[in-house]
Amino acid sequence: MRTKLFSLLAASAAVLLAGCAGPGPSSVGGTARPAAISVDPAKRSEVAMAALSLLDTPYRYGGRYPEQGFDCSGLVAYVMRSAADVRLPHNSAEIARLGRPVSSHKLNPGDLVFFNTLNRPLSHVGVYIGEDRFVNAPSSGGRVRIDSLANPYFAQRFEGARTLFAE
Repeated sequence: MRTKLFSLLAASAAVLLAGCAGPGPSSVGGTARPAAISVDPAKRSEVAMAALSLLDTPYRYGGRYPEQGFDCSGLVAYVMRSAADVRLPHNSAEIARLGRPVSSHKLNPGDLVFFNTLNRPLSHVGVYIGEDRFVNAPSSGGRVRIDSLANPYFAQRFEGARTLFAE
């Protein structure tokens, strides 16, 4: 009985922790790169403020709206849709493919930061808000919060940043 319970709990935890990554890339043919999105830079502060307005919203695997809670990619997609009228996929790796790389030294509010939190590239995403901080929906049982890029957990798993804003 204990073995079955443990197996069930372990499987449930794995599913919940996989929420940010989503179901995986869905490009037809496997190699097509979608066109980069180009958002008006004047929307940067609106994107950062929209992310901040969702602090303390509960984490929910597959969540896309404040009323139901968010996972990381659901949070980012909701913020970009509400603040910049941009539709993004509900998958952190696919979101990364839509942006242009930006150096961590040149991050601006509204840019997106990506992490490998599931032993899978680009499995977690957050919205950069300035001063080495970002808003994210970190994990099952958690809430949308501000974290630091200097936090050892995130610093070890940082994979880069992307921007969706026009140059």
